[in-house]
Amino acid sequence: MKTFFHIILSPLRWLAQLLGLLRTLLVNLILIFFLAALFMLTFSNDKVTVRDNTVLVLTLSGQIVEEQKIADPLTGALNSLGRISRLADETLLQDVVDGIRAGAADPRISCLLLDLKDLDQAGLDQLQIIARELLKFRSSGKKVIAAEDYYRQHSYYLAAHADEVYLNPMGLVDLHGFGIYRLHFKEALERLGVNYHIFRVGDYKSAVEPFSRDSVSDQTREQNRTLVHDLWQLYTDDISRERGLQPKTVEQYTNQVVEQLAAAGGDPATLAWQSGLIDGLKTRQEISEYLITLSSPDTEQDFSQISLADYLRSDSIPYPEKKRKDSIAIIIAEGPILGGYQPSGAIGADSIGEQIKKARLDPDVKGLVLRINSGGGSAFASELIRQELLTFKKSGKPLVVSMGSVAASGGYWIATPADEIWAAPATLTGSIGIFAAIPTFEESLARLGVYNDGVGSTALSGSTDLTRPINPQLAQALQLTLERGYRRFLEVVAAGRGLEMSQVSQAAEGRVFTAAQARDLGLVDQIGHLDEAVAAAASRAGLTDYSVQTITRSDSMVNSILEMLRENGARMLISQSGWARLQEILSPFKQSLTGLALFDDPQRLYARSELILESR
Repeated sequence: MKTFFHIILSPLRWLAQLLGLLRTLLVNLILIFFLAALFMLTFSNDKVTVRDNTVLVLTLSGQIVEEQKIADPLTGALNSLGRISRLADETLLQDVVDGIRAGAADPRISCLLLDLKDLDQAGLDQLQIIARELLKFRSSGKKVIAAEDYYRQHSYYLAAHADEVYLNPMGLVDLHGFGIYRLHFKEALERLGVNYHIFRVGDYKSAVEPFSRDSVSDQTREQNRTLVHDLWQLYTDDISRERGLQPKTVEQYTNQVVEQLAAAGGDPATLAWQSGLIDGLKTRQEISEYLITLSSPDTEQDFSQISLADYLRSDSIPYPEKKRKDSIAIIIAEGPILGGYQPSGAIGADSIGEQIKKARLDPDVKGLVLRINSGGGSAFASELIRQELLTFKKSGKPLVVSMGSVAASGGYWIATPADEIWAAPATLTGSIGIFAAIPTFEESLARLGVYNDGVGSTALSGSTDLTRPINPQLAQALQLTLERGYRRFLEVVAAGRGLEMSQVSQAAEGRVFTAAQARDLGLVDQIGHLDEAVAAAASRAGLTDYSVQTITRSDSMVNSILEMLRENGARMLISQSGWARLQEILSPFKQSLTGLALFDDPQRLYARSELILESR
């Protein structure tokens, strides 16, 4: 019998050893690449020069962000040396703004070509910021050209702000409107025997609806219908103005697509041209030939060009000299609000608290702009951040908030101490409400014949064990705490905004508002973008000559290495295209289940809005 088991288990041992060897080899290879990348970054003298009469190619790939994740030195180095794909998972908004502004003033840049085919996600307010810079570029007398095989909705918004818009004869312009759709899991949870215990205050607090319903509630449907209508109107007004379209053109293009397409002989490209969305149909070869006439030829078949990434690292880019004295600081608060120290992409109460403290203690910082792009998260973490901001204000320095795509729930909580709040025209804000959600798995285990039983010393013993039914006293205590947390939220808003509690109550119940609605309710002061918020902070500080600096978090080298290993390790197991496809498939689940990852609040109370606008 011993020999039998030896024969059976020997291959498994060899397999385990082989897997261990491969894992060690993989980690060592990644480490070697990492060290090689650092060496190349340190000793490479690869200079980027800009030729006269060059086209600046504005490549926007991945997601437009305002704070990048931990930098991957390996990918960054190889990208800079042209060793791997030029595409990035993220494009920093400030890099785009800086590149366009520099190109407008640079006599070596003849025109700007939009490269939008790999743009994945962008908030409407971010698109508006880039579009405004494109218009300034055009005002310098240089052309902006958009030429793609096809346009998705968010990429067409930018294309509409170009001087000339071209489309491949086999392409299309995909305009279909905005929507807010979410997966609902109530029936699935019931089938799995998972009991989700929902506590909330606010009829419009919809973050927990996916776990308690199989469809959207009437209140949420009413609210979301208004939001998507107002934002779509903003989108269509902008592109109609820039393209000189009649008000009904886009409405007919999206709502009467069958009739419109039939009239165009079933050809989407012809339909886009007949509707005035584009200026003409050109193949890739025709675009290259056209751009040669606008620049100096690089070869007989191509034009002289430089990518945004290369242009930003050129040694002679005409940036104004940055000065340190008398500055307005910007701190980016992007992502879910959590406790402790968090990496880029999330707002940690401790990590952002250190940034705020740094701005407070720096004598050269005369004012602070907090840029918020967050649907909230932990109520406790939100309060810790608010307290740190109140301490900052005691220094006498002005505090101004600039809202991005969304600054709702906990994102609005941390905005309340501001002397002035600016919301972008496309900002979604409000969602003044609070909730708690606790799953228990006693029924799931019972179906497997597993039960939890025993004794405790108090009425609350075992109440935090998720394999047992929820303790009735814990449920009642949580509801009382929740109601107190909601009152606290109202008090925070009333104190910060100088409103009566009755006024705040009318704007609460978890309702989400557009920027214009929020201004009418007194929740925000002005409508504008980050530049206007910075100017407002400078004005409050009495500055006319000042610099702008961004205070970033200090990530350790160890964290950077670990993050790099995690990202690159996964990508080595899945091809680049497969990785992107997997992310796209899992995106609806990730968006719907985001709240499950936020349970780090000590009181299990969350000020979070899961409002996700489908806009691509």
